[in-house]
Amino acid sequence: MRLTSALLLASTASAISYPDLSTIANLFSRKDSGCPAVWTSISSELTKKFLSNGQCNPDARAAIREVFHDCGAWNTGLGSTGGCDGSLILAGELSRGENKGLQGISDYLQGLATKYNVTVADMIVFAGSHAIVTCPGGPRIKTYVGRKDSTNPAPNGLLPDVNAPAADLLALFQAKGFDERDLAAILGQANIMPGAHSTSNQFNFNPGRSGDAQDSTPGVWDVKYCKSTLGAAKMHAETLNPPKNVLVLPSDAKLSQYGNVAKEFQGFVNNQGKWNGKFADAMGRMTLFGSSGTNGLSDCTNVLPQATNVKRELRAMSMFKPRN
Repeated sequence: MRLTSALLLASTASAISYPDLSTIANLFSRKDSGCPAVWTSISSELTKKFLSNGQCNPDARAAIREVFHDCGAWNTGLGSTGGCDGSLILAGELSRGENKGLQGISDYLQGLATKYNVTVADMIVFAGSHAIVTCPGGPRIKTYVGRKDSTNPAPNGLLPDVNAPAADLLALFQAKGFDERDLAAILGQANIMPGAHSTSNQFNFNPGRSGDAQDSTPGVWDVKYCKSTLGAAKMHAETLNPPKNVLVLPSDAKLSQYGNVAKEFQGFVNNQGKWNGKFADAMGRMTLFGSSGTNGLSDCTNVLPQATNVKRELRAMSMFKPRN
């Protein structure tokens, strides 16, 4: 009896000591997103292209503008057509006035798409997301691949005019499914957004001031573009009171003072986390313009670089180096 009991106990102990945890492990394992391996190689090339001295460079800033000009030439009436379809490059849209200055980055991205046998549409979106997170402080955008290219040009008039009234600009973005907070977060991309205008230079709006930045730290993703000090009834910001060599587009100045857009714009002041979160949400939705949601697409977000620490990179900037 004692021997039998001992054997039973040993058998029970063995069962308890070595349970099958495969089911539990599967619950916590990170599932493969199905992102094609080629995008890892593309990401490595883009890092070399977009990062200079710890900051995002002009090529990165052009790529951020590029994704808006391809994806943003869309509204809800187009449904699952148009949008992020590569037509900016493939359908002659670069000849349009609003796309002036994008030829260089377009040639580069088209060449990279050919080299790695991926669609131009996917390359534009992936490069834009890559450029955003390359900027110190920039958020990671949920990024998918699997789009088809199109040689059908987007309709005219779907991108913002920098001289348009604020009401018209808001209506243009509402037709894309964006509200006032979305617009405040995305204000300035492709000639209208703190997201890209926080990290941009202008070359075409005012040729006499070619190269002027649109905030005082164009290589860093920050809220200086909408930084302000509130007076009794007036907002003073780089947007409204730009420092020397900072050029603010008329559309940005108008929207930063317009109704609920102004209130949302002000809500991002000194709140990098709030702005990044809302910007990433709005931008992620924009990169699905023209798609049937994420159906048929593969999630390549994990292939993007990790977010860059702003404080660490700022220490590497020339302003913190000893003077000669």
